[in-house]
Amino acid sequence: MKQLVGTGVALVTPFKEDFSIDTAALARIVNYCVDGGVDYLVVLGTTGESVTLNKAEKLLVMDTIVKANAGRLPLVLGIGGNSTYRVAHEVQAFQSDDFAAILSVSPYYNKPTQEGIYQHFKSLSEVAKKPIILYNVPGRTGSNMLPSTVLRLAKDFDNIVGIKEASGDMDQVKAIINGKADDFHVISGDDATALETVLVGGSGVISVIGQGLPAEFSQMIRLGLKGEKEEALKLQDRLALGMDLIFEEGNPAGIKSIFETLELCSAEVRLPLVQATPALKSKIKAFVMPFLNPNYVMETVEAE
Repeated sequence: MKQLVGTGVALVTPFKEDFSIDTAALARIVNYCVDGGVDYLVVLGTTGESVTLNKAEKLLVMDTIVKANAGRLPLVLGIGGNSTYRVAHEVQAFQSDDFAAILSVSPYYNKPTQEGIYQHFKSLSEVAKKPIILYNVPGRTGSNMLPSTVLRLAKDFDNIVGIKEASGDMDQVKAIINGKADDFHVISGDDATALETVLVGGSGVISVIGQGLPAEFSQMIRLGLKGEKEEALKLQDRLALGMDLIFEEGNPAGIKSIFETLELCSAEVRLPLVQATPALKSKIKAFVMPFLNPNYVMETVEAE
């Protein structure tokens, strides 16, 4: 699937002050990402606070993004959970022509064995009407999907087409890349390892900060895919502080602080998450503003 090459972004779900979904802000963010040059959009992932949304709200988010995108970029939908039966039912029922693939996280909390993880995704593969991207994020799920399990799934099921690998372990990333077939996509799930993943043979990234600074981040990935390492590393150096800052107090509090600075949406998140502290928001604003106005730092110094 060539649609999974490059920069995908895991879209936030903007909220109003009363914590209802801000559809106008969501449409603005979609347009901002499209105009910024990202390659595809990921809907209802972790960054979208999907676990706090009810069914009607999820449908509203999907409908808003589909309409705002208007067919311009491929869409990937997050469908996951720790009840295989329930997730398989959702996967089987989903067949919208508006979405190119499903992103499904390895079961969390239950802490299954590698065989349990394999059987979970086998169950999804057998009923899915869309290609499946595996999602490994041990820091959230409590268990690590090992390269041997990933490669076994990729070999056994043609509709399992890639993995969003967010273990942060480059040895693990390289093991999957070295053992995979040419048409299986290894996609970084960590902004900090995105460029390195591309440079060792990965297909790209599903990014968080990429939606906040889409032009710069997607250009970094494009340069990496073309092997233009030096230029890509220069962009990574510019973005590195932001990659750290947006996760300092959890995701998506940090990226929503960027959007607040950009005046695209509020920084509201739903409990049990809380907004970034004023101190972190100040640091994030200081990081973002030079991208919007190269004279920002100079003007600040002069004002003092």
